[in-house]
Amino acid sequence: QVQLVESGGGLVQAGGSLRLSCAVSGSIVSLNDMGWYRQPPGKQRELVAVITSGGSTNYGDSVKGRFTISRDNAKNTVYLQMNSLKSEDTAVYYCNLRRYSSRGPYDYWGQGTQVTVSS
Repeated sequence: QVQLVESGGGLVQAGGSLRLSCAVSGSIVSLNDMGWYRQPPGKQRELVAVITSGGSTNYGDSVKGRFTISRDNAKNTVYLQMNSLKSEDTAVYYCNLRRYSSRGPYDYWGQGTQVTVSS
């Protein structure tokens, strides 16, 4: 059973930093594509950052240069370092694990962690 548990969210002032963590059990992060998504109030869920099983990274346009996704294989954990936070970064942040099989991709999600940036 795959489980993703996010932590590290909270309230921060604009210009500040936070680091989100996603601890994974039941699967190995380095063998899957791992991502962070967010859902601002009243809006759809959007991609923040992805790190593939091969180690490549990709970011949403609004966070490029400010956010960094990484993983610690020994801890089986994925991180999202968020710097220079803006009020528009306020959202619930979700960790994602995408597993590929012969039947196609399957997504696992964490419960989400709230990030609130005050201006």
